Amino acid sequence: MSHECSFLEDLSIDGAVSFGDTARANHATDWVTDVTETGVSPDAVVWPESTTDVSKILAAANERKIPVTPYAAGTSLEGNPVPVFGGVSMDMTKLNRIIEIRQNDLQIDVEPGVMGSAIDEAAAEYGLFFPPMPSSANISTIGGMIANDASGKKTVKYGEVADWVLELEVVLADGTVIETGSKAIKTSSGYNLKNLLIGSEGTLGVVTRASVKLEGIPEQIKGGRAVFPTMDDAAAAVFDTVRSGVDVAKIELIDPVAAKLANEYLDTGLPDQPMIFFEFHANHGIDDEIEFFRSILESHNVHTFEIATDERMEQLWRARDDLAFAAEQYDPKLSPRHPGDVTVPISRYPDIIRYAKSLAAEHDLLLPCFGHAGDGNLHYLALVDPTNEEMIKTAEEVYGSIVERALEYGGTATGEHGIGMGKRRFLEAEHGPAGVEMMRRIKTAFDPNGILNPGKIFPESDRTSNGARPETSG
Repeated sequence: MSHECSFLEDLSIDGAVSFGDTARANHATDWVTDVTETGVSPDAVVWPESTTDVSKILAAANERKIPVTPYAAGTSLEGNPVPVFGGVSMDMTKLNRIIEIRQNDLQIDVEPGVMGSAIDEAAAEYGLFFPPMPSSANISTIGGMIANDASGKKTVKYGEVADWVLELEVVLADGTVIETGSKAIKTSSGYNLKNLLIGSEGTLGVVTRASVKLEGIPEQIKGGRAVFPTMDDAAAAVFDTVRSGVDVAKIELIDPVAAKLANEYLDTGLPDQPMIFFEFHANHGIDDEIEFFRSILESHNVHTFEIATDERMEQLWRARDDLAFAAEQYDPKLSPRHPGDVTVPISRYPDIIRYAKSLAAEHDLLLPCFGHAGDGNLHYLALVDPTNEEMIKTAEEVYGSIVERALEYGGTATGEHGIGMGKRRFLEAEHGPAGVEMMRRIKTAFDPNGILNPGKIFPESDRTSNGARPETSG
């Protein structure tokens, strides 16, 4: 047992506490970060079961200046929940109640450990759904989505998670519980602390309850795919679609490498060519909108355009959603390296695709490119030989070059994965020294002892934003 975390045994909380090796090892990683990269496991794991539990844990840890890293489903991609300074891993999955559905207000109140798919299942009983759900809804929690301001395939029509959060209950570093936002559809009251906390990756506070908006399930849903001769044609078609105001709900770009991976993993029978998967949502007039869309694609050399059956559409979306698994299984000699999620203004989307593919060709890297094309989001990852240090170095350089080019285009280093550990070096390039300094001041105001998820977001890796690691005591 870690001496400095022994205080957890003395707290009067309902949740469980573990100092065991298995629990600690299970909370030392996320989907892509291995403990060998950090060399650190948490000293203890705690599973709070109420807001009161969270408040007691944080108050006691703050008094002792012991780091606390919030943990959800562990499916993040930038090391966001990895406890790089040890301390306490606070697993929020026991806070998993759907508290209330207010169907007349199109709202649902949930605890942070509720899986995204559970929200849609509960809402569906009332003919409702949660539109900004990410592709990983089956394996990610609403708390994690809020922490990273997640988004997904339907962002082009419905926006990101932040656009659907109304009110939050949050526990601050010293154990203080606050409510921010409102159940009203809009408010101009005071500072917008709610949006400041969304996307803060657990560095400013821990969400213990969220009220989010719902939407009526569309009466008409139709989708399909379009196949193009070149990536330039496909990317230009996406840009023209968005610029033309087509009311598309999902528009996903799949490059030939990604199609090949999907075929190997799921035997989907996709051609090894650039493709767009698309879906329309409407309560009336859906066929007219689809014809408008088709006419735009025809001006970009589309050679296959098909509306899929519901069963086939489900196969296509599964192929898109499972690309990360497909990359892992594609070749036992190759491993995915550092998945990227840059987002650029839609006019530069063809340019960022072209740049990524040119780097892949220049360095002879297997670099599948895909993404939520309608909002300018590009996902990419390199498949590398994990024993080849030179290949790994090249892949990381390519990863960084794509991020830098996205910033040059007026875009962002991360459209949905967050900064975590993996993108800290790009923060100042994106926001400027003064912007990052203001973020540090906000962090210090919320968390003066630097206990909440230290080592994330900011370029330095120290426990506190001023570079000093506090002394700890048991």
